[in-house]
Amino acid sequence: MLQIPVSSSSSPTFLSWCWSLNPPSASSSSLPPTYSFPTNSVSKRRRKYPFRVMNSTKVEDDYHATLKALNKRGRTPRKSLGQHYMLNSSVNDQLVSAADVKEGDVVLEIGPGTGSLTNVLLNSGATVLAIEKDPHMVAHLRERFGGISSFTVLEEDFTKCHFTSHLMTLLNTPDEENFKHAKVVANIPFNISTDVVKELLPMGDIFSAVVLLLQDETALRLVDASLRTSEYRPINIFVNFFSDPEYNFQVLRSNFFPEPNVDAAVATFKLKQTADYPPVASTKSFFSMVNSAFNGKRKMLRRSLQHICPSLEIENALQSLSLPTTEFDKIARFRVQLYMLSYANLQCLAEREL
Repeated sequence: MLQIPVSSSSSPTFLSWCWSLNPPSASSSSLPPTYSFPTNSVSKRRRKYPFRVMNSTKVEDDYHATLKALNKRGRTPRKSLGQHYMLNSSVNDQLVSAADVKEGDVVLEIGPGTGSLTNVLLNSGATVLAIEKDPHMVAHLRERFGGISSFTVLEEDFTKCHFTSHLMTLLNTPDEENFKHAKVVANIPFNISTDVVKELLPMGDIFSAVVLLLQDETALRLVDASLRTSEYRPINIFVNFFSDPEYNFQVLRSNFFPEPNVDAAVATFKLKQTADYPPVASTKSFFSMVNSAFNGKRKMLRRSLQHICPSLEIENALQSLSLPTTEFDKIARFRVQLYMLSYANLQCLAEREL
């Protein structure tokens, strides 16, 4: 019978990590409590997080500077690149403040556009490595910040860019004990937000924090998703595995040019070090199992995971968790149990590989 090992030491266990995301109440004997907010009410969900909504008051200099930069290059915002330029410099100030950027920090910026956020980062004393796909904006950035030694721009698509060598050159810290992590601060195109999160969050060995301006609904879904709602997805497991996420503040759509159809928000992801990851046998196998468990909309878990363990062993694992053996993976209120079942299955897989 497949059982979940329980650690008797003081070191954190996978089970303790699971419950830390939704800790049990004093009266609960087995399952973590549900969250109190309604699953489909965004406004009520957001009340959990005290934050300030950025108003749509535009700074005229910033507005005119943006239009002037675009007109000079004969450019209009391109939908294919997800270009929406920030017109409110106070939002950039708040974004940099959320990242706690200080003099001497090394910052990676994705999609700097006309450089309004870049300017705030440089004024904060940071060394900035910017990655921009649009060659016209790259030319503008090199013209605007060309005389500043602490600024470098790469004409690359971030989803295909190998930026780590450039970043390590800027960090230039041969002493591993005194290694200072870089930060990511960016107003990214909404259409690549998931790709950016998946790329950056496992890089806790290089970055200490990732601060992104995302679509508001995306930020809420990544940070605020309860373990017991239908909005829970494998990406939520991914985010909590590699980071401690936080919703900072909302940014109204009227702050952008052109104005998008949705509001935005700033979210911070404090990256974990490898030693702080949940103790699974194999990270790759773990996420493969999680994706399999979520793929079958109308399959029972024993069917969805049968390529990892035989159905009988999965049933035994479910029984050890006091769950029915006919449990469907689509039932949202048992999503939290996937963590525990994942751990049991990975232990089984690891033993077989040995």
